[in-house]
Amino acid sequence: MSQMKNILSDMKKGYQVVSGGYNAIRNISEGNFSLHEVFLDGLMLVSPEIKKYRRVSDIITYQKHIISEYKAAFRRFGASGNFNLNELDYLGRVYKKLFDQSVDNLDELAMVITSAKLRMSDDERLRAIDRIFSDVEDKLVFLRDFNSKASSLSLAREKERSDLKQQMELYR
Repeated sequence: MSQMKNILSDMKKGYQVVSGGYNAIRNISEGNFSLHEVFLDGLMLVSPEIKKYRRVSDIITYQKHIISEYKAAFRRFGASGNFNLNELDYLGRVYKKLFDQSVDNLDELAMVITSAKLRMSDDERLRAIDRIFSDVEDKLVFLRDFNSKASSLSLAREKERSDLKQQMELYR
């Protein structure tokens, strides 16, 4: 009987060691998870420096330029009479694609500067904003070059029409 008590006592001690070890491991892992959770939650909070980053306002300003410049150019090209319907359709498709990509950039910017959308460090957010800025800047440069070439074509056609009209008047 005494041997049985010793065995039960040893089993109880073993159980307590195992249980204590398990609880210690569980507490450590939960503590680690809590730290991990705090870190991830911190990544979702956007610091004021990110929201005030000058590139954010630059992106919005460039987006406004893209929209106002493409609308003005498209109206001007349509009213000029120097482009046929197929050419105006092509210009419209280019502008639509540019507009759609611009909306995508604004959506991505909103996700980057809104805390509940993405889990990112401040450095990752700054890099994402810089990448978006670069893309928007490229689009604005493309738009201005595209509009410049279309304007040159429009002016060349206007001049050609004017020259033709002058020649017709000379031979009357």
